Amino acid sequence: MSLIKQLWLTIVVVLLLAFVGSLAVSVSTSRHYIEQEVRIKNSDNANALALSMSQLEKDPVTLELLIAAQFDTGHYRRIELRDAEGDTIEQREAGEHIEDVPGWFVDLIRFEVPAGEAVIQDGWRQFGTLTLESQHSYAYRSLWQNTLNLAGWFAVAGLISLLLAVWIVRTVRRPLDHVVSQAEAIGERRFVTSPEPRTLELRQVVQAMNRLSSAVSTMLGQESEKLDQLRRRLEHDPVTNALQREPFLARLEGHLHSDGDDASGVLALVRVADMAQLNQQLGHPTTDALLAALVNELEQLNTLNGDGRVARLNGSDFALVLPRAHDLEALGDELKQRLRDLASRHPEAALTLPSALVEYAPGMTRQTLLASLDGALASAEDRDEHGQVIVESAEQDALFTSHAEWRSALEAALLDGVQLAHYPVLNRQGELLHHEVPSRLHLAGEWRPAGRFLPWVSRLEMAPALDLAVVSAALEDTAASGQAVGINLSPRSLRDGHFVSELIARLRARPELAPRLWFEVPELIAMHNPEGFRSLCRELHSLGCRMGLEHVTTRFGEIDSVHDLGLAYLKVDGSLSHEIEGNPDRQSLLRGINTLAHSLGILTIAEGVRRQEQAELLFQLGMDGVTGPGVRQEG
Repeated sequence: MSLIKQLWLTIVVVLLLAFVGSLAVSVSTSRHYIEQEVRIKNSDNANALALSMSQLEKDPVTLELLIAAQFDTGHYRRIELRDAEGDTIEQREAGEHIEDVPGWFVDLIRFEVPAGEAVIQDGWRQFGTLTLESQHSYAYRSLWQNTLNLAGWFAVAGLISLLLAVWIVRTVRRPLDHVVSQAEAIGERRFVTSPEPRTLELRQVVQAMNRLSSAVSTMLGQESEKLDQLRRRLEHDPVTNALQREPFLARLEGHLHSDGDDASGVLALVRVADMAQLNQQLGHPTTDALLAALVNELEQLNTLNGDGRVARLNGSDFALVLPRAHDLEALGDELKQRLRDLASRHPEAALTLPSALVEYAPGMTRQTLLASLDGALASAEDRDEHGQVIVESAEQDALFTSHAEWRSALEAALLDGVQLAHYPVLNRQGELLHHEVPSRLHLAGEWRPAGRFLPWVSRLEMAPALDLAVVSAALEDTAASGQAVGINLSPRSLRDGHFVSELIARLRARPELAPRLWFEVPELIAMHNPEGFRSLCRELHSLGCRMGLEHVTTRFGEIDSVHDLGLAYLKVDGSLSHEIEGNPDRQSLLRGINTLAHSLGILTIAEGVRRQEQAELLFQLGMDGVTGPGVRQEG
């Protein structure tokens, strides 16, 4: 039984006890008083009548008339005259007149009043004995009316007490509800605080819960800060804060092998010519400041055009990858303008900043891309101080040649339906956590992988339609197989209010299937729109779904209030586990990510696992699951 129910039960029992007790005491006291008064009246009346008879002639007619006159006053139940031998001389009796009083009440309080008796004298001789009982039916009526009045007053007092109790219970319940909500939030890895109530005992409980929540939140913040420091030390250039070469190339490799819309985009290289001469002319501190300013310009370009990364490949070469970007000419012009502005702000340095850009697509290799950019960069360096070369690389096996053809083909494919591929996500015991189900569309006579059409889906703003089709196909898939599935949602879909409402409606229509759906979105969504993402997490969590982040990198610690998102799992980007066997620093970083995630109750899953040995090492580092080309489900 809940505390509130116990409180209500206590209040009701106390009111009933007070009512019943007071009523019982009142009735009992009144009954005793009436009995005492009637007993005295019987005795007094009997003595007075006996004295009158003693002074009269003992003529039977006279005695009869006197008794009749006394009885006819209506105040007596019985008057009886007996002689000295006990024989009845005269007797008058009347019944009780209590029709307007319930019988159960009369039986409950039945008066026990002895009759009044007196001796009648005839000179010095005893003439007889007079017995008299007063009529007390009026007492039942009076006592019944008093009881009704008392019950009415108690009803009014009880109603007022209940209204007061409602206010008190609400006053008590409000902070209790806050504490319950806070405890549930902590269970969901959301560390919030509650307002402190005025009630001393409840305030102490709330203060203790707030201290617990704050302590855990602070601890997680410290762990996140340590992880961020480790990340920067291991992966970032200390001078410019850009990614170092190896982590950047690992991410580029992940994009090229991706089955999502980040499988195509733009890769750019920028070179600071004559670095040795700049160092000699300006000194290391000034040169380092110029390099940091260059990285800042590239980061701004990245922020405006996507969610890519900036890296320092060596002392003078800087790279920028922009997934899902395809307008080479516009990007090239913007990059060139930013480089010119940077050089104009530092005329003393005589900066020469050549650049080269190329569009990458599924099927390309990292070596081919970098080789083509190196040659283009050398050519740009020979042109002028801010020369630029755009590498022309036709899209491999282009399915269609125009926007109109792509739109028509995609619309037709969505009408035909989505096919789902199945890639297992396994835990340490080899058990299935869920299947990743990237989409396949029937285009140009074949079922095509997502990497071939997702860039065009993004360009044509058809991501919401595709994601809804995938959700419908996933619901049917899990209904048939009974196995959980992981669904990737596009950032563009999550910004579409109609898509979100339609998604929730479809899940509510199949509530028995919702707990088998694992939804995941890119890490960038949680970083750039934490409030909207938190709202979506709570909505899906209420339906029984699990929400997670995919392609999680070392920027996980930068997510605002990550402990308050209610995440169920993280899929750590394959670039972090790439060639991890011989990299103890990377192992320490992954161990830190696992520690932070597990302290929040979040599962961690490694992406891009290619070998069994790699999977075993990842499990040793604390990973809860693995997925990738090297992961196979037995049986």
